[in-house]
Amino acid sequence: SVWNRSLMYILFFSSIQVQIIPTQGEISVGESKFFLCEVVGDAKDIDWYAPSGEKILPNRPDIFVSRTDETTSSLTIYHANVDSAGIYKCVAKNGNKEAQATVQVKIFQKITFESAPSPQEFNEGDDADIVCDVVSSPPPAIFWKHKGAKIEPLKDVRFRIMSNGHLQIRGIKKTDEGMYNCEARVMARGEIDFRMMKVIVNVLPTIRARQADVNATADIGSSALLACDADGFPEPTVTWTGDGRSLEEGLNEDGSELVIKDVKKVDEGDYTCIAKNKAGEKTEEVSLNVFVQPKITYWKNQTASEFDEEVTLTCEASGDPTPVISWSFGNRVFTEGEQSLDRNVVVRSHARVSSLTLKNVQFTYAGQYLCTASNSIGQDTKPIYLEVRYAPKILGEVTAYTWEGNPANITCEVEAHPGASLVWFRDGLQLPSANTTNMRIYNTPTISYLEITPDSQNDFGSYNCTATNVMGSESKEFLLIPADVPSSPQIQQVEPFSSTAVVEFEEPDSMGGVPIIKYIVEWRLLGEEWTGREFEAEDADMASITIMGLKPESTYEVKMSAINGKGKGESSLLTVFKTEPVREPTAPKLEVKAQKGGNSFKVNWIKQDDGGSPIMHYLIRYKAHVSEWKPEIRIPQGSEYVLLNGLEWNTEYDVYVVAENQQGKSKPGTLSFKTAVQPTTIPGSGLGTGAIVGILIVVFFLLLVGVDVTCYFLNKCGLLMCIAVNFCGKAGPGAKTKDLEEGKAAFTKDESKEPIVEVRTEEENTPNQGGGDFFFFSAAAQLHLLCLVYAFTCTLLAPLCSCCPFFLFCPSPFRCYAPLCVPLPLLSSAPPCLPSCSSPPNRPAAADPPSTAVDLLPSAAANSVSEGFSTAQSSPASESTALTASASSPAKAAPAKPPPQNSPAAPSGSPKVNPQPDVGPLVDLSDTPNAPPSSSQAAPVSQPVSAPPAKADGPQSTCGSAKAPDSSQGQDLQVAGPTEDAPNAPCTDSSTRQNEYEHFHCICVLLLNLWR
Repeated sequence: SVWNRSLMYILFFSSIQVQIIPTQGEISVGESKFFLCEVVGDAKDIDWYAPSGEKILPNRPDIFVSRTDETTSSLTIYHANVDSAGIYKCVAKNGNKEAQATVQVKIFQKITFESAPSPQEFNEGDDADIVCDVVSSPPPAIFWKHKGAKIEPLKDVRFRIMSNGHLQIRGIKKTDEGMYNCEARVMARGEIDFRMMKVIVNVLPTIRARQADVNATADIGSSALLACDADGFPEPTVTWTGDGRSLEEGLNEDGSELVIKDVKKVDEGDYTCIAKNKAGEKTEEVSLNVFVQPKITYWKNQTASEFDEEVTLTCEASGDPTPVISWSFGNRVFTEGEQSLDRNVVVRSHARVSSLTLKNVQFTYAGQYLCTASNSIGQDTKPIYLEVRYAPKILGEVTAYTWEGNPANITCEVEAHPGASLVWFRDGLQLPSANTTNMRIYNTPTISYLEITPDSQNDFGSYNCTATNVMGSESKEFLLIPADVPSSPQIQQVEPFSSTAVVEFEEPDSMGGVPIIKYIVEWRLLGEEWTGREFEAEDADMASITIMGLKPESTYEVKMSAINGKGKGESSLLTVFKTEPVREPTAPKLEVKAQKGGNSFKVNWIKQDDGGSPIMHYLIRYKAHVSEWKPEIRIPQGSEYVLLNGLEWNTEYDVYVVAENQQGKSKPGTLSFKTAVQPTTIPGSGLGTGAIVGILIVVFFLLLVGVDVTCYFLNKCGLLMCIAVNFCGKAGPGAKTKDLEEGKAAFTKDESKEPIVEVRTEEENTPNQGGGDFFFFSAAAQLHLLCLVYAFTCTLLAPLCSCCPFFLFCPSPFRCYAPLCVPLPLLSSAPPCLPSCSSPPNRPAAADPPSTAVDLLPSAAANSVSEGFSTAQSSPASESTALTASASSPAKAAPAKPPPQNSPAAPSGSPKVNPQPDVGPLVDLSDTPNAPPSSSQAAPVSQPVSAPPAKADGPQSTCGSAKAPDSSQGQDLQVAGPTEDAPNAPCTDSSTRQNEYEHFHCICVLLLNLWR
């Protein structure tokens, strides 16, 4: 037994053993893997055998065998595929010794998406097959998801998962579009993979023509628009075809519109609009109908002779639709068929040709015939001239009237073609003869005038006119008859009024052979002289004549006669009438005439009977048809019209005018009219209202800027001055002291509070008195103009500046006030319409002589304004004299030295400057010290202040009188001067201007207060 065990041990260790690592292998398709064959024992050869039993040679590209050492050999499988699966065997040999080992190689397929394209496109309505080809081993389970939800075919029969894993959607819709998830799972390995695929659903285009039939007119340069609108997904492209060819010109960007320019007849036909996308294409037909305006293509003038059997005019026209041809001659229109009862005019038409046949040709047929071709598109007209040759025909009156010594014309008018020659005869002799000196002949192409100045009765009688041309001749006798005076007119009736009468009459039975030139109407009071008046025959309207200037309630006789070239005829029978008593006037007769612009009308009235009492005035009212009457307008007597401006456009208006005298009002004269339609502004025709207003605003603004700059540099005032001082902290050019800027340079202040007298020479006041250096108006007109033009700007600047921005334009009697230029005399106290205010600043003049001022303090605060105003009005001082007072605390004034009492003032209208003028007191209350109230209340009274006597070139005048204050008033305010009443003197120009100043100053300040 031991021997056996030893023998077995020797045999074991002397044999060869083979082992393959790893013992088994799984390889995914496409992967690579190696195996090691390890041999225990001595082995001369180590070989690998494929599953087919074939020895694997070392040079195979897919399976590589290599021996690393004496005991090891490797088998490498590259990029394994299904064919690589099987049992591989490793055999080791050494002589007769052999050992082997095997390994099972399994090849499996990982989840692989062989085909899962994205996007996948389908047409709407088709059965969509969404491809998702997945391979694996074992075969995977396929699941589909859409919008995050699992697709369950059992719930929606439109969805179906095919055996190959594809997803089928029956009748796919646009709503099915989106992302789809194809998910594959291998349960055995727990392997999972998916692919996201985008599904696009294309929609077949829909197309519609905007207009199936398009009409156009040829040969007028017009264009035709063919258009169709297409929808679909993706957005379809639109193309056009016509007459079997593709059209590329005239398309817009998206091809939906085809424009055919300068349409011709050949462009007519059907055009196809094609919309195409991935889902397919659709087409739509659009028909272009091209119409052609009528055009006359053939016409020809014709010539015929009178009494020819017939003549035919022919006219041919083209057009689509086929035009209808008509004929016209003068106001007569010929259509198809026979056109006259005598069948002399016949129209025949065939297709596009029409003929007009005139039978039994007359000379009156000659002239221009119009051939008109018309259809629904338009019309065309051509003139065709018919020339008719005929013998002369003499026309005109055969009688003529005149008297001896008066030339007369016998007219021989001839119609002939060709033209005829005219010859005059008398008693077989051609005129004028050698023995006739009182006859002349004047010829025109168609008329011959025989002028005869009868010397005796032998020149009256028969005259012959003979006309001749190639077609024949004609003669006619004319009679020259002696003229006579007209017979008497016949008065039919007289319609009397208070101061007028209307005489209605009939013309004379016999005119005497010549026209009536005038009518004579004569009337008189019973037993008095005749009064007569001539009326031109044209003015008498051949029916009635109005005689005027009659006395009310009086009996008159009237008669009439007529005058012609021969002389005055007999008078008519006398007609007696009696005028009516004094009463209200008769209604005026109205006439209306449009003025330039269209919404302005001039209404004229013709005065009728005044009722025996002078008309005092006219009352006018008017209204639009749909509104109330406008306020009544009163027009003074003697007026003949009224202008109605600013009426509404395209509106009917009623107007009535009433005349009124002392007896009452007349019945209204009424009239209606309609205004024009409002015109529209044509580009390029002129400036509109807005442009004009804008220009005016710009010009006015520039004017204000220029004035303000001038004020800044010359007067140290204005808006620029305010900005420089208040905002920039700078003083204006040439700035003076603070007192000067505040208008107080004319005054001084000391501790004694003594009155200071300011002497102003007339040179300071004269610039405005003559009106020569401030425009060309009176002082009142200057003030009014300044008020109106500068009120708005001054009002805006007043809160900022104490100086008027237009101070430069104020003449020396004016000062800046609220903030207009007003005369100093008004500032003595405020009229009732003005608010009380402080004294205005005064402008210093460089050329003024040294001056002093009287500083007076008012003793009464409450009454100083009104009392001071009346006193200033009655003061005999000149216009430059002013007493300025403001309502302040009562204070006593220091006594002033009495000036001379007699100081006449220079008139404002004096053209020369008084070198030593009279002066008046100027009172400044701005620096009055606080003083204890006085028990006596008195108003300041203006008194003349004397200056050295001087001569004046013009007469001196005063207005009103001044009265010295009583003793109680004089205790608080004393002004040296006479205590007795000054003598009254007539008002001169100075007082007139003073009234004007007050009037306009009141108006201006009221306007400013309203504006503020």
